[in-house]
Amino acid sequence: MIKIERKIHKLDAANQATGRLASQIALILRGKNKPEYQPNLDLGDIVEVINIKLLKFTGKKLEQKEHIRYSGHQGGIKRIKINDLLKNNPGKILQHAVREMLPPTRLRNNMMKRLIIK
Repeated sequence: MIKIERKIHKLDAANQATGRLASQIALILRGKNKPEYQPNLDLGDIVEVINIKLLKFTGKKLEQKEHIRYSGHQGGIKRIKINDLLKNNPGKILQHAVREMLPPTRLRNNMMKRLIIK
C-alpha cells in the first residue's frame, strides 16, 4: 500500500493566464508531478491560490466569454459574462476551469476539495 503524503503548494495568480494556471493546478491535484503516480489512485497534493482578483485574461475574453450553467429544465440556461463573474466571485472562474481539466471520475470531487482559493 502506498503511503500518501500531501504537501501544500502555494500559487500566486497575479498576472497569470487562467488556463495556464488551471492546468498547473490540475496537474498537482491529480498527483502527476510525483513519481508514484497511478491514474486509479488519488495521490495529489493540496493547492492554495492567492491574489485571485489579479487573474489575467487575454484578448476580448472579458467582454465575450460567458460562464454557462444549465439546470436540466427547459429554459434553465443561465449565462454570466466573465467580466461580471470576475467582479462578484473571481474564484468561481478558476474553480470551473480546474474542474473541467480533471477527469470525470469518482475521484474528481475529492481532488476539488483540496483546491483552496483565497
